[in-house]
Amino acid sequence: MRIERACYVVAAVLFASGLAHLGVQAVVGGPWDGPVSWRKPADFGMAFGLTLYAVTWASTVIDLRRRRAVLGAFAAASVAEVVVISVQAWRGVPSHFNTTTPVDAAFAFSAAAGGAVIIVTTLALLRAAFRPSAAPPGRKLAVQVGFGSLLVGLAVGAVMIAIGTSEARTASLDAAYDAAVVLVPAHAAAMQGILVLPILAWLTGFTTWPESTRTRVTALGAAGYLVCAGTIVLESFLGINGFDPASAPVAGTAIAAAGATVLVGAGVVTLAGLRWGSRLPRAAASR
Repeated sequence: MRIERACYVVAAVLFASGLAHLGVQAVVGGPWDGPVSWRKPADFGMAFGLTLYAVTWASTVIDLRRRRAVLGAFAAASVAEVVVISVQAWRGVPSHFNTTTPVDAAFAFSAAAGGAVIIVTTLALLRAAFRPSAAPPGRKLAVQVGFGSLLVGLAVGAVMIAIGTSEARTASLDAAYDAAVVLVPAHAAAMQGILVLPILAWLTGFTTWPESTRTRVTALGAAGYLVCAGTIVLESFLGINGFDPASAPVAGTAIAAAGATVLVGAGVVTLAGLRWGSRLPRAAASR
């Protein structure tokens, strides 16, 4: 459909924007971390590009009503987020929690509004994922877990914004970033389900397995992802950086690693079972 094609193009542009800012970092230099860096437009450009592509692709599996409005709003909000981050980076000022001038406040509120639109549209996508459809059970499960985890990631992002805004008003911008950065691992981990699980389910379609086996392997991968991401989210809210094994408790690291191992194992088993040289079925290609 036309809206899907448009979203794929927008996703490619956003991803290219992120790559371009990596090039700027390589040429211009400057800090990689902190509230003002080229890392932020690079991260946001590539992340929103990949997420928009994954969301658009996953939406073809579900019975999404008002498809043009939902996907169009998600894409427009994604563009707004990346534009705000990028413009503020080029201006050399912080993009988050920054309301020090009317211009900065306008950018900050625009980003917040964009985030709200993304949350609302993701809710619509998640609801649609639970409607009856002709999609294979494994793909439906992958999309349901993917949109659910994406919503969790967005909710964590909203909490980060709330914490940072409060700190910025009562303390300083530096304090706001220090307070919000604790939840970055939770936000990042929860955002990956929509990128990984639909691909796993799609790949199982190229195996010789019966549908029940494809569903079980997809469910196994989803369970592994949920254990890994859930552990990281829990640790983040306890003030623990789950991405740093040196500072995280051994038990938490072991549980997250076990979940990741199960997810990777499901992927390896699927790759081993692929019918190499098989063509994409006409029905799948039309989606």
